[in-house]
Amino acid sequence: MSLPLPLSILDLATVAKGETTAQALETTTTLAERAEDWGFRRIWYAEHHNMRGIASAATSVLIAHVAARTERITLGSGGVMLPNHSPLQIAEQFGTLAELHPGRIELGLGRAPGTDQETVRALRRDPAASDRFPQDVQELQAFLGNDSLVPNVNAYPGHGTGVPLSILGSSLYGAQVAAVLGLPYAFASHFAPDALERAVALYRQEFRPSDQLAEPRVLAGVNVIAADSDDEANAQLRQMQRDRLRLFSGRRGSSLTDAEADSVLESPAGEQIRSMTRYSAVGTPDTVVRYLEEFATRADADELIVTGPAPERESWWRSWELLASKVQNAG
Repeated sequence: MSLPLPLSILDLATVAKGETTAQALETTTTLAERAEDWGFRRIWYAEHHNMRGIASAATSVLIAHVAARTERITLGSGGVMLPNHSPLQIAEQFGTLAELHPGRIELGLGRAPGTDQETVRALRRDPAASDRFPQDVQELQAFLGNDSLVPNVNAYPGHGTGVPLSILGSSLYGAQVAAVLGLPYAFASHFAPDALERAVALYRQEFRPSDQLAEPRVLAGVNVIAADSDDEANAQLRQMQRDRLRLFSGRRGSSLTDAEADSVLESPAGEQIRSMTRYSAVGTPDTVVRYLEEFATRADADELIVTGPAPERESWWRSWELLASKVQNAG
């Protein structure tokens, strides 16, 4: 049994317990090298700030490093949070990447800040920047094309590279922006699943062809924990949920025992954590593939982009290896 549609990776560049940031980044790079050999289509890295356990804040820098250590796999952002930046700067960064690694770089764009409100202030982010998101996407696209929308200003590097764009989102708003601009739409169903089916339906209904894309294209996020037994995989899922509960509970939750965390997770207060991981393929490789096939149909997706939330590094690697054995060269 193998998966018939393309499969890609969203690597959060997580810093596992006991690791340094340097070790985590080396692990991320090694995953990309192996994913290239396994036949995954692309890897995306997400912009997060002020999160000790995620090492991809400087997204374009990480992409540059990984691109230098790989040869073929497509690399991009999933995504760059555009309101945190000027379109010109992002065009220059990804234009540089495109010149260094032709045909391998793409740019996924999100509207959220990717952090908390205190960090938003530290980023010097304009609170009104999110309101300009569609216009900023168009400005960025023009900088990467041949006709800038800003008189007498061009992106060098960037101009003429045509770096392909995608819109990321978890709401109907992102679906509308992607549809109107004729861009691929990636839905963050791996952690914000509620509006998946409505957003994808709206995107497909309102899609307008563009120079980049003739027909709608949907990527849907999904968690994967593959293990040698279903029981082992489900135990890892529960540990991941406990870890997230402790993270979101802050200092008050850091000392929770596993039994206490399980009690909270099974209560109405824990529903949000469990709901966040609603779309998770958990089990043996065959179980995972069956789930992914069903999920792709439910999401009406052209491609799946998977995260690997297994809580321990050894089980994390084993999960990717088992998944790769089923999807090698898919699509």
